[in-house]
Amino acid sequence: MTEPQATPPLAQPPVTAAPAPAAGAPGAAGGAPAAALAVDHVSRWYGNVVAVNDVSFALGPGVTGLLGPNGAGKSTLLHLLAGLLAPSAGTVRIHGRSSFGDPSVYRDIGLVPEREAVPGYLTGHAFVRLNADLQGVPDAAAAADRAITTVDLTDAAHRPIRTYSKGMRQRAKLAAALVHDPRILLLDEPFNGMDPRQRLHMMDLLRELAAQGRVILFSSHILEEVERLAEAVLVVYAGRLAAAGDFRSIRRLMTDRPHRFNVRSSDDRALAAALLTESAVFGVELVGGLLAVRTSEFGAFSAIIAPTARRAGVRLYEVTPTDDSLESVFSYLVRR
Repeated sequence: MTEPQATPPLAQPPVTAAPAPAAGAPGAAGGAPAAALAVDHVSRWYGNVVAVNDVSFALGPGVTGLLGPNGAGKSTLLHLLAGLLAPSAGTVRIHGRSSFGDPSVYRDIGLVPEREAVPGYLTGHAFVRLNADLQGVPDAAAAADRAITTVDLTDAAHRPIRTYSKGMRQRAKLAAALVHDPRILLLDEPFNGMDPRQRLHMMDLLRELAAQGRVILFSSHILEEVERLAEAVLVVYAGRLAAAGDFRSIRRLMTDRPHRFNVRSSDDRALAAALLTESAVFGVELVGGLLAVRTSEFGAFSAIIAPTARRAGVRLYEVTPTDDSLESVFSYLVRR
């Protein structure tokens, strides 16, 4: 069987999601230093399945969100960046060196995988120290203490990991990724299982690490997480880079389309009349016992629906967005 050829990428120019492009990357000036992380026309396939399709970008210090629905290719891309997978085509470089086949690059990278691969019988401290030992960190025990303190896990450091909650295991994995002080952090769905307080702490920590000059790329399928944390975004859909760059620009692309909400209330007709006076609403109809509302501004409608119902003397029972899934958003971007 012949290897499949990567299909042509979307009709977009290569995007550098960093202030300076990589040396050798499109738009780089001669003699410019290499970007911390540079991906050049990378594809990865498994048999006839193309998981990553002709992706190019470069990253410098700061927080970048890798956004896409489940199955879009985010984890495969992160594993390519971490040097755990070889590209089927193209190159991935970390500070100018190939990420695959050069163990020295691992000292520059901290990876938090989505999959659970943490031995439950180890304590959190032992797990983090093991990673310090593997990286040859001087005074591994002290380094483990510092990393555990950084992720706010000190009280549970000497408990077996099997007793940890999902959010605590995520923090233990982050401590292990930080223990050798890498300049690049690759985080696959790092907020999974965290409660609101833990999420806020993690976001503050990642902002602080980025301010120290680190490159942080984190994947998520939740748009709001990326919006709150990332300075730039890479939007992946079906293995392709659908959009990249400043978050606000991407967000405008994502909301430049009609949204539909299904609303159930105590008086749908009265609510419909009240909603039609709002500029964010351009269509209302009764469909199957529900009020179907069309709006061009997801956030604006979410903000006005409750006060509008209150002024109309109507009680809301249900407000459900019907086409705001990431799959529909990314399909829209790809069609553009």
